[in-house]
Amino acid sequence: MPFPDLVCILPLFCADKMKKRQAISILKSSGELVPFDENKLHRSLTRAGSDKVLANRIIREISAQLYEGMPTGEIYRKAFAMLRSFARPMAAKYRLKTAIMELGPTGFPFEKYVAALLQSQGFETITNQVLEGRCVTHEVDVLATVNDNIHFIECKFHNLRGLVCDVKVPLYIHSRFLDLKEKQSLLKENKGKTFKGWVVTNTSFSEDAIKYGLCSGLELMGWDFPAGQSLRELIDTTGLHPITCLTALTQREKKLLLEDKVVLCHDLLKDPSILDKIGVKSNRRKTVLAEAKTLCQMD
Repeated sequence: MPFPDLVCILPLFCADKMKKRQAISILKSSGELVPFDENKLHRSLTRAGSDKVLANRIIREISAQLYEGMPTGEIYRKAFAMLRSFARPMAAKYRLKTAIMELGPTGFPFEKYVAALLQSQGFETITNQVLEGRCVTHEVDVLATVNDNIHFIECKFHNLRGLVCDVKVPLYIHSRFLDLKEKQSLLKENKGKTFKGWVVTNTSFSEDAIKYGLCSGLELMGWDFPAGQSLRELIDTTGLHPITCLTALTQREKKLLLEDKVVLCHDLLKDPSILDKIGVKSNRRKTVLAEAKTLCQMD
């Protein structure tokens, strides 16, 4: 056999290269180092509407640029830029988690957004209600009703990655809920109705927070919890994307829309004149509306 030494060395060389690539750790926003997972990146790209060919191409390009300790934010920005060069709506959907974090700095747009998501599921909703409890009054972010069920919903909004809702949050919200329930259940108009407390966050819950929620009966909804009914999956199901997703709008324009209480891409499609009010010229207006329309039809 010709070149026997080369035949023996090549598999070892390739295996060593593969091992090194697999061993590369990336830095999460929480400060934790984790192995780079191609499958996770592939899932996020396909959820955004990318086909397998494009997803694999992006993964190959990013894999070739990986280095030890590379921040996940840098990986995200590279993937977003590549997606955007192919199709703005895919890039808009890919940046969904970041877009939700841009519903700030106050939590009000997020509360309005959560209310809209619940309305799409058959709830009647009102935001920012002040209700009496047995001991004190409470401001309820979203009051949602369906049939004879009343839901008191607290929205915990974060505009920084890596933050989690720890167990202190559901402990506090549950005590408020019990105070509200004790008073509200005595009201004549609420006779025969049932009550539920919720915490909805755009980030994640700690293990203890989840344990407490499950044990106490407090409903928890986070970015990735519970499986099958998480915030991300609810957005995917409803197709209700925030205007902060849109890549054709500037940060200033998004800020002006949020200040005018315009939160959903659907709102722009229902009344395109909203864009005129914030100074979006006719040539760009078509681009913005086309992106919003495609994004709303992707789910």
